[in-house]
Amino acid sequence: MIITRSWLQEFIDLSDVSNERLYATFNSIGLEVDSINEIKIAEKVVVGKILTCEKHPDADKLNVCQIDVGSGTRQIVCGAANVVDAEYVAVATIGAVLPGNFEIKHAKLRGVESEGMVCASSELGLPDTGKGIMILDSSIGELEVGREFGSYANIADTIIELELTANRGDCLSVYGVARDLSSALDLEMKSFEYKQEEKMKLGIAREAELHTEGEMDADLCYKLATIDTINSSFLVNLRLAMVNVESEGKLASLLAYATHTSGVVLRAYDSNVFRNDENKVAVRPVAKSKGIMEIMAKNDVVSVVGVNQKDETRAKDETKELLLEASYINPDTLVEAVATASLKTDDLYYKTSRGANPDLDFGLSVLASLMDKYTDISCYEGSLDVYVERENEIVIVDAKEISSIIGMDIELSKIVTILHKLGFEINAMGDDTVAVVVPLFRHDIKHIQDIAEEIVRIIGINNIEAKPFVFAEKARLNDVTARYKAKKEFKNRAVGAGYYQNVSYVFSDKTLLEKYGFTVTEDALELANPIAEELNTLRSTILVNLLNAVKRNVSYTKKSIPLFEIGAIFGTKREQSEVISFVFSGQSEGENVRNAGKPAMIDFATFTQKIGAVIGAFELEPCTYENGLLHPYQSANIVVEGKVCGFISKLHPTVQEEYGIPVTFIAEVDFDTLLPKHINAVAISKFQGVYKDLSIVIDKSMGYYAVAKVLNGLNLDMLKDVYPVDIYEDDKLGDKKSLTVRFFIQSMEKTLEDADIESVMNEIMTVLEKECNAELR
Repeated sequence: MIITRSWLQEFIDLSDVSNERLYATFNSIGLEVDSINEIKIAEKVVVGKILTCEKHPDADKLNVCQIDVGSGTRQIVCGAANVVDAEYVAVATIGAVLPGNFEIKHAKLRGVESEGMVCASSELGLPDTGKGIMILDSSIGELEVGREFGSYANIADTIIELELTANRGDCLSVYGVARDLSSALDLEMKSFEYKQEEKMKLGIAREAELHTEGEMDADLCYKLATIDTINSSFLVNLRLAMVNVESEGKLASLLAYATHTSGVVLRAYDSNVFRNDENKVAVRPVAKSKGIMEIMAKNDVVSVVGVNQKDETRAKDETKELLLEASYINPDTLVEAVATASLKTDDLYYKTSRGANPDLDFGLSVLASLMDKYTDISCYEGSLDVYVERENEIVIVDAKEISSIIGMDIELSKIVTILHKLGFEINAMGDDTVAVVVPLFRHDIKHIQDIAEEIVRIIGINNIEAKPFVFAEKARLNDVTARYKAKKEFKNRAVGAGYYQNVSYVFSDKTLLEKYGFTVTEDALELANPIAEELNTLRSTILVNLLNAVKRNVSYTKKSIPLFEIGAIFGTKREQSEVISFVFSGQSEGENVRNAGKPAMIDFATFTQKIGAVIGAFELEPCTYENGLLHPYQSANIVVEGKVCGFISKLHPTVQEEYGIPVTFIAEVDFDTLLPKHINAVAISKFQGVYKDLSIVIDKSMGYYAVAKVLNGLNLDMLKDVYPVDIYEDDKLGDKKSLTVRFFIQSMEKTLEDADIESVMNEIMTVLEKECNAELR
């Protein structure tokens, strides 16, 4: 961002502020100065008035001018073509020493005496304002013949280039920078006053109409005006050159100047583009998608708000009727939408994407003041407006907390003064607390820490007293800490059960995920720049990453590989959830004396037991999941508190062979289901309980899952626990099998008697006979 001192002076009085102090202040408030250039015009360069201008008698491209330089009339030969259009010019008189140690002397050009030089801007060390000499006008101040050119504050200016961080879009204007300075220097901002001259035409509704389609994301304000002539302004052209803003034409220069001054994004259209069959200017903003607002004329898109405008729709210097547009759109919404839609952008997109000024009336007033000075313009009364209802961010600010964050005592009145000067609204809440309403142009302010940063940069970090660090912590128990604690407990249990924690990227190989039947991210939401070819998508399961880890461990000659990982997985639309995943490959334990150096391979029962040691009690039911890692006959749903939350399975033999690993079991469980919601207090009986075994004969095809459903459905107060202890099959039983179930029976009220136990067992047997066709063995 480039500004000039005299330009800032229009909004804040810097007469008592030196350039050195200005430099130091900018750096202290976070607007780092990249360069500062004080322009000094050579002595004896004065304002001259051309009295006559005639062709050189012996050169087609030279003109002989008689110029009043205050101390007399001088004859000066000039080669600039535009000198014939000039009245007031900058003249380097005899004895002036210009940049490059170029001294002006008496000369004779093609036989004609010349006593000085009419200057172009670059010849005086000013930025290049275009071909030819400078044609001066009253925009720099009252033109006094013979006055030193360098005595004009707008000429002998100071050009300051600032390096802004990405969040400081509010300082992409002269007004925005002046607002920061007013707070840092404790100076009042000058009010911008503009009174519309009596050039108003009829109401705009007679000539123009606006119809919106869809839900608007942008604020828009349109003014309709006719213009007969437009004049060039030397100050406008000079300042635009100083701040490296290029524009083609007089109208484009005024628009660029107003935008750079106010920070409001301004565009001008040829109104004929919008004329419909009824000869009305019909503007149709259309919400194409979230953040993309297209401006339609008839059936054509003439611009996208904050993004671009078609060249053929732009108003030129010759355009007689203009449609002026001021716009604002939330930069966060805009940037995301433009990236998704891959739209072509123009120069103004830089301002809108960083955060333009939402005060559209201010921007239009600045433009109107310029138009009144340099054009013959007549505006239609009123405007066509679109305003979106937005909720400003509100931050509760406690003076004590701010002081604690900064490390020194800051009075609430000081905080309020700083924030008020920075454009924040303040609502009192208590003795030391205020509600701060964040303005739209500071979309980066979200938390009290952001407010503290604003206070620090205005006070100046060098003005904060250095103190020894004090570590003060207080209990912050919330859902985040509860989740962290639970996760830590699960990790400790897993390590205690013999598992090793695996840590992998949240990325995976899309080809493998698709091969094994897992969901993958939609193409539109895929990674634009993967960190590696085999990590080209967000993972929808951790198991593929764990199997890759198993494969690496096998290559390192590991024989028992129990791994777990708690981490995020993603759905097709990048929706995120968290799971805990297990894999156990190879031997169920290490080689030792107890197993004679030949431990058994991991099996379903052992793996299930080890999973239970980590996640707690769960039930199994027939598997309903479908993916290529599951074994067709050794897989099951994991059920916790009646809810299916994951699966457990032996690895499919084909996959096992592809990875070149030994017998492997896998499991993946939704982590949120395992989180303890609350503590369930259960009364404990003070009376002794008994264990009773019951052996029954059932059909060989019936699994324990069916029997368990029946037993779990029993509503017997004294029946506390049920679990199987033995399954026996024999040829003598034919198509039947023997199942032994153990029951724990206990009363809360008395010591059990034989009749009580017998009653419970009889009721159990009755239900089993009826529901499972069971027989007592």
